[in-house]
Amino acid sequence: MNNLLGEIAAIGTAICWSFTSTFFTIGGRHVGSVVVNRARLLLAIVFLSFTHMLIHGELFPYHAEPFRWGWLGLSGIIGLALGDAALFQAFVLVGPQVSMLLMSLVPIISALIAWIFLNETLSLVRIGAIVLTIVGIIIVVFKKRSSKSILNRKFYTAGILLGIGGAFGQAIGLIAAKKGLAGNFSGLSATLMRVLSAAVILWIFTLIIRQGKTTVLKLRNKKALAAIAAGAFVGPFLGIWLSMIAIKFTYVGVASTLMALPPIFLLPLSYWFFKEKITLQSVFGTLIAVAGTAIIFLT
Repeated sequence: MNNLLGEIAAIGTAICWSFTSTFFTIGGRHVGSVVVNRARLLLAIVFLSFTHMLIHGELFPYHAEPFRWGWLGLSGIIGLALGDAALFQAFVLVGPQVSMLLMSLVPIISALIAWIFLNETLSLVRIGAIVLTIVGIIIVVFKKRSSKSILNRKFYTAGILLGIGGAFGQAIGLIAAKKGLAGNFSGLSATLMRVLSAAVILWIFTLIIRQGKTTVLKLRNKKALAAIAAGAFVGPFLGIWLSMIAIKFTYVGVASTLMALPPIFLLPLSYWFFKEKITLQSVFGTLIAVAGTAIIFLT
């Protein structure tokens, strides 16, 4: 069993992120995606600080160097404050299954940015995997779009564009985070610093536009608050903890591949929670996209 601990933890991580996106979708459809993003960052700080205390013996990485704050702060603002804002609105408009499938673009965008700006090479195998992933996403996205009414197609198209925007935000955020993680710096500490930076910027802006009181009032919606709290707990707490176990006990490529499985898990979850039909075309496209993502990670 110990030999499979990393793989089991990686699958557990994927399940956690699948439920997290489902919970945030429920919350967003009750109170709006903007409120969800504001609230979940605060809750994530609480859960991450608790986890940080358990693992590192302190609530916060007090002695992190300034350059780490710069890169990780930038990463948090781009990836979590802006990128996730787009992603959460995509959850509301097109649902978590399609939104998380679009997040399969993150390693592709990251690889292309690294190729263009960091002079990293792209092998033929990776190029083929990128094409495979994009084909899988197109199969799912255009199948679902064709079944919409004209008005719903406009919302659907907006959701797709927001999902792609979220993927760009995550990709750029991850590249910035890589700079901040230089050396043997804790991934958990880095995550906490990213979340805190995003929360500070987002809430300063919230107060400037005088939306603080409105946000608090909307969180009186018990169903929304419960969904947001559940999402923040399952993702930042359980998900990150399991991901660290996965990376520690198995190869990074294997762990990353298994952690990229949420689009598959979200097929039954989307049917269960949101009554989205499971079609052979959506299953086929999802499997192709996940296979492409797996090849990218494993090579």
